[in-house]
Amino acid sequence: MTFILNESDWDEMRLQASNPDWQDSVSGTFEDVAEITKYIDRDFYFSEVELSPGIWLMLMDCTHHQDLILKAPVHDHTIQIGICLSGFMDCEEVHPVLGGTRGYFSGSGISPAYNCKYQGRVRFTYVDVEIEPEVLKSFLDEEQRNTDHIKQLFKGDDWKVAFYPQVTAKMRFFAQELWNPPLRGAAKRLYLQGKVFELLALFVDTICDDQELVSNASKFKPETIARIHHAQEILTIKFENPPSLSELAQMVGVSDRTLQRGFQTLFQTTVVGYVTQLRLEKAQMLLRHGKHKVADVANLVGYGHLGHFSTAFKRRFGITPSQCLAGNKAVFG
Repeated sequence: MTFILNESDWDEMRLQASNPDWQDSVSGTFEDVAEITKYIDRDFYFSEVELSPGIWLMLMDCTHHQDLILKAPVHDHTIQIGICLSGFMDCEEVHPVLGGTRGYFSGSGISPAYNCKYQGRVRFTYVDVEIEPEVLKSFLDEEQRNTDHIKQLFKGDDWKVAFYPQVTAKMRFFAQELWNPPLRGAAKRLYLQGKVFELLALFVDTICDDQELVSNASKFKPETIARIHHAQEILTIKFENPPSLSELAQMVGVSDRTLQRGFQTLFQTTVVGYVTQLRLEKAQMLLRHGKHKVADVANLVGYGHLGHFSTAFKRRFGITPSQCLAGNKAVFG
């Protein structure tokens, strides 16, 4: 059975949701938190705050008992960044499946209507940043605002432009920091503002690369691109025990060579490199939670040899798994 909500249902749920006697131990009334259990069978955590005029941060963590569809009408859209730390969002034909290493970056303008599907019994953890276009414009000079890639972020009354960049380890780390800021009170608010702008800078930087990728991707037929994205989704779900290259190519209906070329063009990595990235990002998240030993994490993400896992982890993040477990921050290039 699938639970379906339209926009008015969602707004009503938030208004009628029980607001527990909850006080943020870090900053008093810094956030608005709703525990919605009346309409959904599992706990639902939703937190939203305006960090400064025109900049909002929203955090969501939930596990629905059944599949959920949220129906959104045509609406005005701000500049938006979305990162799924766990779980997936399926917006049917409007957007590709979001999650794993596929993020969401949208300019301002008019958004088409869409149905967003969330899989039941799968934990969904999401970081959402929304920025009024005038806020971003205030940081750019006229020449920067008029470059081709930046102009795509400001569509006004036209249809917005969306991008689906690869979520790097550095982006994911910043998103995790938004969940667990190390500071209190006013310092916490400033810290979150800083992380939001760091994320925005990283996502804006991907736009130039996207233009080159679009040009390279035009060498493939649309059907082939769709098959390669399907292969990516399979690996994202089954990265602990992925199919072989030949098995994966057969599953999506392309040759081994086309699959390899497609991954290199669309995702700037090999099939094996993509699986390794997923495994190591998952390992970093598990280690930072501190609930598993290093050897257990290696097994959970698909590494049968602890030494190989430690070497790959340090090459990726600049610290050992043990240092990560102890709370040290990764070193990014």
